[in-house]
Amino acid sequence: MTDALIVVSLLLVAASATAAVAVRDPARQALVLAVLGLTLAVLFTVLQAPDVALLQLAVGSALTPLLILLSVRKVRRRGHGRHDQHDKGAER
Repeated sequence: MTDALIVVSLLLVAASATAAVAVRDPARQALVLAVLGLTLAVLFTVLQAPDVALLQLAVGSALTPLLILLSVRKVRRRGHGRHDQHDKGAER
């Protein structure tokens, strides 16, 4: 039974890791990365490493995707501000 759980967990990790690489939009990548962190936490739980699973759940599923989303948001805001300033300069 545990071997089947390990195989299923590994397949879920492989699928979510592949999805994280295949997605092109950074905001969606962050969300897929959160799913990957969750599946890794499940794998670590199945492998009887609950301390590692809790750390992965906190850092890999919550903190890292949140920081990526905030960074993407800030970069997109700066990009829009530069286009607005460039357009104003062209009007003069």
